Amino acid sequence: MPDFHSLEIKFRQFILSDVAGNIGLGDDAYLDQLGDPSLEYQASRTAEAKALIAKLEATSSDDAEQRLDLELMALKLKKDVFFDELTQHGQPQRRRMPNGVGGISAGVFQLFINDEREPYPRLDNILQRLLQAPDYLAKEAAVITEPITRWRDTELAQGEGIPDLLQTIVEWATQQGYPQLGALNEAVKHCNRALADYLDDLKSRKTIDGFAIGEEKVKELLALRQISQSPTELAKMAADFMGETQQLLASLRERLCEKYQLPASTSEVELHEFLNQHFAAKLKAGKIDSVLDYYTDQIDKIEAFIDDKKLFEIPEQQSMKIMQTPSFLEPVIPAGAMFPPLALREGRKTSLVYLTLKEDQLAEHTELGIPVMMIHEGIPGHHLQFASAAQHPSLVRRIFNAQEHSEGWTTMLEDYMLDVGYIGEELVDEVRFIAKRDISRLVARVGIDLYFMTSNKDYLQVGLDLDFDSDDVFVNAAKLLKEATGFTDGRVQAELNWYCSEQSYPLSYLTGNRLVWQLKQEIQAANKKGLTPLALDQAFHDIYLSSGCMPVASLRQVFCQRGYL
Repeated sequence: MPDFHSLEIKFRQFILSDVAGNIGLGDDAYLDQLGDPSLEYQASRTAEAKALIAKLEATSSDDAEQRLDLELMALKLKKDVFFDELTQHGQPQRRRMPNGVGGISAGVFQLFINDEREPYPRLDNILQRLLQAPDYLAKEAAVITEPITRWRDTELAQGEGIPDLLQTIVEWATQQGYPQLGALNEAVKHCNRALADYLDDLKSRKTIDGFAIGEEKVKELLALRQISQSPTELAKMAADFMGETQQLLASLRERLCEKYQLPASTSEVELHEFLNQHFAAKLKAGKIDSVLDYYTDQIDKIEAFIDDKKLFEIPEQQSMKIMQTPSFLEPVIPAGAMFPPLALREGRKTSLVYLTLKEDQLAEHTELGIPVMMIHEGIPGHHLQFASAAQHPSLVRRIFNAQEHSEGWTTMLEDYMLDVGYIGEELVDEVRFIAKRDISRLVARVGIDLYFMTSNKDYLQVGLDLDFDSDDVFVNAAKLLKEATGFTDGRVQAELNWYCSEQSYPLSYLTGNRLVWQLKQEIQAANKKGLTPLALDQAFHDIYLSSGCMPVASLRQVFCQRGYL
């Protein structure tokens, strides 16, 4: 029987041998290479993963930390295999979901925006990748048969932004006096031409509207996420949460209407619009990107508050870059997103925070919403969590993708930071009202995610008493999301773009929120170490952050081992 250490080495070798995913982990083995999008390559990776899973499951250890790592390594590979083998209309889902744009652009963008080396070697890597792009896109086109309509349309929308990205890189290379500027210009021309051909080909394809995977596959996927609730139980959880949230919103609405001398009949939607206007981020010199200054200022304020209260341990070697979402990512980043530190990159752990700034969506950026956004995406949210995890000695705990763990942490913090006084009493009701209106999206996400995966309209009934009578799943989903959140139409559609393509990710927000709060409250109720409330909070935060990435169910094991449960 293989021992733990030999299997850990095999797992590492397998993970890092994936050319496409390697650069996103911060490894430097394939900086100048694109991956292989062929079905043959995917099949070989799947077979290798299955063989490694069998060895992992046949191995044990007397060490609790090693046993947990064995479980996590097997679980990570099982999820990968699940999606590799998932089918749509009799063919692998891979053949229905075009990804040529991401395949050629993700690494190029990372080399451009998130690489601390000198410009010339980065440009050399970008040049080599662009030279391979036409062949890559041709292979991708050969893989795709009849794509799912919405996935095809999202690919087309993202593809339209790539020429702007490449032009920006050329301008950067020109400023740097790059010796191979001529070759770079030619490579960009050939890439743009190949991209246009690829997108034209996609436009001409016959498409398929339905993309449900069925109730049994959903249950299988939930089990792989270590989520014990059934789809029906998750929908009930969402409806219960919506009921609680609606009660709180009604109370806040009444207080705020009195405070601002608004008519008692003012609806939540009207109050939300009033607060957005009253606390709108003001543009400097009419420049939309000046909104970013509000977010940058908020980082310093949050860190000062945390340092004063001693709530979280912040690593010294960490930083965040806040920037406007590039055009090619706008179709899948509705308002904001955080790209975490590269798990294997040595030195400073840097996150990229993207903010989508559009004239018709400026209402999403207010002095009330910005603090909550930065709590969620920055410190003490995603950035702090992943910057901490990236320092864990275990590879699997650096790279494990457990969304209910990460999103549960951040959404818990949205309430927690208000509870401990980050926002002063003069504005806490306003911020909590905006936050609770926004958090209603978590309820909608559960219903829409389950609906998209099963086609069962019953899952859309999350407590808002709406009729869903359209034959178009996106019309029904948009109706729920709009009613629950009041989002602009543009944001609603962008949200749905990624809901439909990230199966079971959207539901992980509320599910994770409930799981994390439940875990924290159980630890508080037990208080086996007899700690003060602050000391218990500090211990909970420290163990959560220092244990790395894993499902919440696995994290519960860690707290048990440490004597908190």
